[in-house]
Amino acid sequence: MGWFNGSRGRALKRRAGFGILLCGSFGFGLAYGSWTRACAGAACPSISVLEEYRPQQAAKVYAADGRLITELGVQRRTVLTIDEIAPEVRAAFLAVEDKRFYQHHGIDFWRVFGAIKANILALGWAQGFSTITMQLARNVWQDRIGFEKILRRKIREIKVALELERTYPKDKILELYLNQIYLGSPNLYGVEAAAQGYFGKSARELNVAEAALLAAIANLPGRYDPRKYPARAIRRRNLVISLMRDAGYLTEEEAARWSNYPLILSSRPDFGEVAPYFVEWIRQQLYDRFGRDLYEEGYRIYTTLDLEMQIAAERALEEQLEAIESGAYGPFRHPTYDDYLESLQNSETARRSHTITPYLQGALVALDARTGHVLAMVGGRDFGDSEFNRATQARRQAGSTFKPFVYAAAIRAGKPASYMVDDAPISLMLPGDSLPWEPQNYEGDFRGPMTLRRGLYLSRNLVAIRLGLEIGEQAVIGEALRFGISTPLPPYPSLHIGSASVIPLEMTAAFTPFATLGVKAAPIGILRVEDAKGNIVWEPQPRTERVMDEEHIWILTSMLQDVVDRGTAYQAVRGAGFTLPAAGKTGTTNDGTDVWFIGFTPELVAGVWIGFDEPKKIKANAAGGRLAAPAWTAFMKEVYERRPPPPPWRRPDGLITREIDATTGFLATEFCPRDARYWEWFIPGTEPGEFCPVHLPLRRGISVRYDR
Repeated sequence: MGWFNGSRGRALKRRAGFGILLCGSFGFGLAYGSWTRACAGAACPSISVLEEYRPQQAAKVYAADGRLITELGVQRRTVLTIDEIAPEVRAAFLAVEDKRFYQHHGIDFWRVFGAIKANILALGWAQGFSTITMQLARNVWQDRIGFEKILRRKIREIKVALELERTYPKDKILELYLNQIYLGSPNLYGVEAAAQGYFGKSARELNVAEAALLAAIANLPGRYDPRKYPARAIRRRNLVISLMRDAGYLTEEEAARWSNYPLILSSRPDFGEVAPYFVEWIRQQLYDRFGRDLYEEGYRIYTTLDLEMQIAAERALEEQLEAIESGAYGPFRHPTYDDYLESLQNSETARRSHTITPYLQGALVALDARTGHVLAMVGGRDFGDSEFNRATQARRQAGSTFKPFVYAAAIRAGKPASYMVDDAPISLMLPGDSLPWEPQNYEGDFRGPMTLRRGLYLSRNLVAIRLGLEIGEQAVIGEALRFGISTPLPPYPSLHIGSASVIPLEMTAAFTPFATLGVKAAPIGILRVEDAKGNIVWEPQPRTERVMDEEHIWILTSMLQDVVDRGTAYQAVRGAGFTLPAAGKTGTTNDGTDVWFIGFTPELVAGVWIGFDEPKKIKANAAGGRLAAPAWTAFMKEVYERRPPPPPWRRPDGLITREIDATTGFLATEFCPRDARYWEWFIPGTEPGEFCPVHLPLRRGISVRYDR
């Protein structure tokens, strides 16, 4: 029996040895075949591309003061050199991802054996053995190597990793890896983008706890997202800190202290929340110039946006729209924005981007009057619901905001501000119409002859129409074009009261000559564009042009000052406590579908438009002075809390002044009603040459009736 057992045992051993040899040979052959064929047919990329390799970098958009607004690109990334990355960041990633990085040559064999053992015990894929070099190979050439966990992919990674290690120093490999790695939503790639996204600061400045959190996120960015799963992220972070201690980067006391460090994240979880309409406006301009490179080459875009003004503009417009919807200005008989959001919630309808929305909308644009720099832009109430930019894309009837161009044409033609026009009914037969056109004033009344100044600050339609007819539609169109209006302007009498459609941004910019005493500034949002190395690749130049001399335009500006000092905007501007030098013009379309106020100080111009995307009457008695001007005032009051008051407009030396009777337009006498007399300014030669013939002294017992 012993002999049998001994003989049988030796036979079994021989068979086992043969089997092991056979399996080993087969395994070696399989491995050798896989190794030799893994990169057949150029399946493995050449690492020579790394000589010129530049990972995709999103374009960064900065405000005028240098603060980051957003990033444009699929992969948000800023490349740093290895020396610029904080030592804590490097240590954290090495401790958790590849603690023997500086000892191995691309493959960590101790880790390989450990992974094989763990996978055999788990009867599955429980542990990987990729080094940082192998991960870099996979990340850089993922289109070639792929992400599926199969033998061929691993062999490709190993072959590329070995070649990388033979070609590049360790620090260069680590630098590429830390700039390439994906670190979570929204599309954060590389440690610099992640540091900015999570902590609001550079990877140059991270402490141990923050560096450990980034290294923790790298394992599974979705699972360890610190905003969604803070407790889970802290546990993983503390594990990384423990590994840093074990690797000798931290002492026991330091590890304990940093493990208790609170999770402090940036208050902004994502970019793109500030000024989305402005960002999209400049993105379109940039894409037209740079194409797809915009999203990949790491451009730095410096814009004109003033973040504080932008926030003030968004707040002022939204609060005014909510006030209108709440009934503060009388009954509002349309669904509100809140009603719309509630209907979406109740119906479980997914939000999607629309062009047309059913709720009340608005736009607000603010510019530096001297340069045309767009300082704030609100193109709607909810960019997530509607990306349509009402400030730059909408075409809306201008209403009475168009009237200053009619008056500018008249002043240019030599008519003084004291020129008299009859505010009386008018009936015109227009080509193609079977009934006469009989326009009305907003108030529905007629007040007889009045000066141009009074006709403008009271916004009398009949005065503007008669004045426009007198000087001619072509003169008015030419004036509007000169001031910067590019939309079609049909030569009909209704043009003089704003029947033509205009773009709010363009209309607001057309008021810059009134603020600057004659110089038009085209709107501009981009200061300069730099490449990733800081070289300027585009620097748009401000476009300014003098459109009227100072003497003529000063008279117009003083007339527009009267709009806020005693006219249609008085209650919303002066009555609301805004006392700085200001002027402007209200606007209301005849059917109450569009309300406007474009106002300015000597340095800033801001325009407000309110209406529905599908034009319909906003409410009964809708008027720009009541509905739009309060948003302008709220915006300007907040802006000037942070900046010095502007000086008043300087009156040109060449003007002369005369006392005028406002009821006749003639030189006033001591017999003219005291409340009808005022001092008017004139271009020499345009002042009236005769005294008032109506208000005369008593003679022959006959009293003269004062015409008030």
